[in-house]
Amino acid sequence: MIRRLTPFLVAAVLGGTALAQDAKLKIATVDMQQLFKEYYRTEEAQQQVNVERARIQKELNERQTRVQEIEEELKKLRKMMEDPSINDSKKQEIQRDWGMKQNEGIAIDRERREFQQRRTQALNEKMVQRMKGILEEIRKLVEEQAKKEDYDYVFDKSGLSTSQVPFLLYTKDATDITPTLLVDLNKDAPKDGATTPAATSGEGE
Repeated sequence: MIRRLTPFLVAAVLGGTALAQDAKLKIATVDMQQLFKEYYRTEEAQQQVNVERARIQKELNERQTRVQEIEEELKKLRKMMEDPSINDSKKQEIQRDWGMKQNEGIAIDRERREFQQRRTQALNEKMVQRMKGILEEIRKLVEEQAKKEDYDYVFDKSGLSTSQVPFLLYTKDATDITPTLLVDLNKDAPKDGATTPAATSGEGE
C-alpha cells in the first residue's frame, strides 16, 4: 500500500518568494513513511480492513461448503445411475436430477467467484481511498508545521526514485521534524488497551 502511494509522498516544497542570493535557506526533512506507519489512524484503518476481509472470507467459505455438498450429491446420483439393479425408467429420472444438480453447482460456484471478485475489489478501493485520506491529513500537518517554523523547504527523506534511490541524498543543517509531527499526530490516540471500533456494515453485493 505504501509503495503504491509513494508518488503521493514525494517532497512537499513550501515557500514561493524569491530569496536574496546571500540569504540562508531554512530547510527541514520529514520521514513520510514513518509518519504513515506510526500514525494510530493507519493502524485503525488496517484493523477495520482485516475485519471486513474476514467477513468476506466467511461468506466465501459458506458458498464453497455448498459447492462441496453438491459435489457429494452428484457422486451419489452417479453411483445410482451405474447400479445395474435400478431400471431404465428410474435411471432416466436420476439422470435428470443429476443434470439439474450439476447446473445448480455450476451456478453457485460462478456466483461465488463473482462475489469474491466484486467484494475484494470494492474493499481494495475503499482501503486505497482511506489511506489517501490519511496521507492528506499528514501532508497538511507537515505544511502547517513548516509555516509555523518558517521553513523554506521541507523534503521527504523517505521518497525514492524509480530506481529505488533516495531523492534526498544529503542536506546540510536540515532539521528533522518527524518526531515533533509524530507526537502531534498521535496526541488523540486511544490509550493502551482501548479497542478500535470495527467496521460493522458490509459492502453491498
